[in-house]
Amino acid sequence: MRMSFPARGLPLILGALLSSSPVFSADILQVYREALVNDPQYVAARATVAAGREKLPQGLAGLLPTISATGNMTGNRNTYTVTGTTPLAAPSRNFNSNGWNLNLTQPLFRWQNIVQYGQAQLQVAQAEANFAQSSQDLILRVAQAYFDVLYAQENLTAVRASKQAIAQQLEQAKKNFEVGTATITDSQEAQSRYDLATAQEIAASNDLEVKRYALRVIVGKDPGALNRLRAQAALVPPQPATMDRWVDAAEKDSFVVQAQEAAAEVADKEIERNRAGHYPTLDLVANYGQTNSIYSVGVPGAMLETTPRNVAVQVNLPLFQGGAVNSRTREAVANREAARANLDNARRTAALSARQSYLGVVNGLAQVKALEAALISSTSALESNKLGYEVGVRINIDVLNAENQVYVTKRDLFKARFDTLMAQLKLKAAVGALSENDLEAINPLFETP
Repeated sequence: MRMSFPARGLPLILGALLSSSPVFSADILQVYREALVNDPQYVAARATVAAGREKLPQGLAGLLPTISATGNMTGNRNTYTVTGTTPLAAPSRNFNSNGWNLNLTQPLFRWQNIVQYGQAQLQVAQAEANFAQSSQDLILRVAQAYFDVLYAQENLTAVRASKQAIAQQLEQAKKNFEVGTATITDSQEAQSRYDLATAQEIAASNDLEVKRYALRVIVGKDPGALNRLRAQAALVPPQPATMDRWVDAAEKDSFVVQAQEAAAEVADKEIERNRAGHYPTLDLVANYGQTNSIYSVGVPGAMLETTPRNVAVQVNLPLFQGGAVNSRTREAVANREAARANLDNARRTAALSARQSYLGVVNGLAQVKALEAALISSTSALESNKLGYEVGVRINIDVLNAENQVYVTKRDLFKARFDTLMAQLKLKAAVGALSENDLEAINPLFETP
């Protein structure tokens, strides 16, 4: 039996259903997986590594045979004239000739091609390392944008809570002034704080919109509500708990270092490849074809068919090329020095990043602990100031300052937690170990708002 509802009751029913439905929000893993598909920088990196992988078959092609085919058809319009004591007119002869030919060349010794194949293998390794670094960068960019939105939300919440508390104090100060239990100064100070809080609210709201749009640029759409960090989220120290081990790993395993190592080896081989311009080359050359043409003018309809078949070993010895080989070799030597310098810089930068991130985690954990204690103290101070204001030993400005300190401490605590989480991710990235698993590890620290 179909149940029917009056049309006028439908809005009430829909409203009840919507109000009872759970509120869904996106966690950091969902946002990251959306970014894997929609982030333009990552899409470009994926296409770049696909192009880089093609270096290997291109390098191999220089060691494999090449085969080419040619064909021709020629229309001939010939007129023959015999001269002598008695000029004779010979008949003109019109005919078509045609032919085709297959050529095969197999390099037997081309040192530059052999070196180039080795370069291709290194170039593929370099492309893979760059792509792995791009994958890590995506995780860091998503996490930073995600945390920025959450912090902007917390900041706006703190500003609005402070504004609401100041509004209550302002109202109370006005009432106390009207009844003569407070001075006009209390009311003016509360009004000044309220106006300042209004300006801060506008700035915080604008900052939140900017941060949400920055995340949208990466994800490709508005992710909606985001899971927020749990109030009692436990952050763990880095393991191993020795900075030098992280630094050593970064100097060897960082994807930036791996890419520069491959680039330096490519530069080494480039010198060898250019020097090979002085070396002889040895090729196996084979030819097979057929040519059809007229056999003799005097024999009508007679055709000559020629079928060449030949195999040869061809040697080419370059003697002088205008100094181009020497110039390209000197250029390659200079490029090798630049590549080695870039490799040294990559190792130093990776070591610096590992040190900064390790210290960021360790100091961040200490800062979080200190701010948690400060929040307890500032909350107690606020309660004491409220009580003192009620009994007349504290003035309105003392309560306002105490309230502001509580909200500032809460905001700073959230920021310290987000900064520590980012330092943890950056530390893993510095040693080339950051992956989706690390986002899965921190995902339980967040909850549905």
